Amino acid sequence: MKTSNLFRLTFLALAIAGLSLTGCKKDKNSDQTDASASLQQLSKDEQNVEAAGDETMNDVNTVLSNGNLKSTSQLPCNATIDSTAVVNDTITIYITYDGLNCNGTRFRTGKVEIKKHVGMHWYQQGASVMVKHINFTITKVVNGKSVTLNGVKVHTNVSGGVVWQLGNGYNAIVHRTEGAMSVTFDDGTTKTWNVARQKTFTGTPPGNIVLTTDGFGSADGYSNLVVWGVNRQGENFYTQILTPVVHRQVCGWDPCSGVKKHAIPGDSKSATLTFGFDSNNQPITGDDCPAKYKVDWQKNNNSGTVYLWL
Repeated sequence: MKTSNLFRLTFLALAIAGLSLTGCKKDKNSDQTDASASLQQLSKDEQNVEAAGDETMNDVNTVLSNGNLKSTSQLPCNATIDSTAVVNDTITIYITYDGLNCNGTRFRTGKVEIKKHVGMHWYQQGASVMVKHINFTITKVVNGKSVTLNGVKVHTNVSGGVVWQLGNGYNAIVHRTEGAMSVTFDDGTTKTWNVARQKTFTGTPPGNIVLTTDGFGSADGYSNLVVWGVNRQGENFYTQILTPVVHRQVCGWDPCSGVKKHAIPGDSKSATLTFGFDSNNQPITGDDCPAKYKVDWQKNNNSGTVYLWL
């Protein structure tokens, strides 16, 4: 009986130890999965928020560059333009959205408010306007994913000139946008993000423009920040542009090259995003357009690589 009881106790102890080891291994794997998933989600969110901001800022540029607010030849698709009376030397322009963008890829609702001084012309070097997003919601047609923006930015024409003047007295048009906004994701989560983005337009209009993006923000010891704030999981994050990100008009403005880095110091994790990969996870060459980007993630001593669709 003693031998039998000893055998049972030994077997039970080994079984408990095995379960404990299995549990530890599962927790470790789960930790790696959670780290990768949250960084992938942040990369997708950042891409979507940038695309949403670009939609409106491109329209702001168009309206300001057009000059004649009554003209409809260059107005955003499925949007109305309204300019109010001058108040204290400031004119307010509203872009109200209700429908698809011009290429039919995104559905847009809400408003964008532009405030500018009456005597200021957008083509002037250093010209600056206030841009306010008012419940601007943009939904991707391909998957139904949406994001809503509220907040105020300062939009500055650093170089002077307008994009359609490229090659006609201007080799590059440089814009800077900075401010803070409230971002509401499709799961109802709302977070505050800061933006400091510089855009440099080169190439040949109207169909062969190249857009290069840099970050000029700084916070908490990080530099070259393009966006920073709080992600869906409630973690503070910092996104730097390590190598300028290049977008080509002929590729639908998708990022064709460049490197970004997401850092989440509170959870000791980060991800480096490298742009310019095809559907087979190979670097694009020549005039090819990208389909994916690479995410190299790391948390403590764990790391991995995934390729995500644009």
